[in-house]
Amino acid sequence: MFANVDTFILGRKMYPDYERYWTTILADPSAVLPISGRPPTPNEITYARLADKTPHVVVSKTLDKVAWRVTRIVRDVEDVRKLKRQPGKDMQVVGGATLVSSLVNAGLVDEFRLTVNPIVLGRGTSLFKDVAKRRELQFVRAKPLSSGKVVLTYTAK
Repeated sequence: MFANVDTFILGRKMYPDYERYWTTILADPSAVLPISGRPPTPNEITYARLADKTPHVVVSKTLDKVAWRVTRIVRDVEDVRKLKRQPGKDMQVVGGATLVSSLVNAGLVDEFRLTVNPIVLGRGTSLFKDVAKRRELQFVRAKPLSSGKVVLTYTAK
């Protein structure tokens, strides 16, 4: 999935925990992680190493600085539109829900890859709660993973 990605995009609320999680793995791949309370899996170690080589963009009007050297801040979704016009590979939105809704509303999402994780949490933020209008999606594929997760891919019509 990441072979065609050269930029990760995140929102302000998600980024601080994301940065802490993945940089903790980079600092010590055997350490107990701050959010999960367990050591990282081999796949998490692989992702951390990939993330440490991949530029990250945080969309935020209020965040002033980030510690991870691969990260920079842009102020709004129009900055993402400018990035999208530049040559390069795909950009992947890592999260969160407010950012995803803003990008969908601005017409900046070409493909949706939704990972269904077989865990019932009981609450959380709806990924599309702030999408302004109904959007039809075209099913592309469903890919089951050995972990029990399923990745659903749709293109925007």
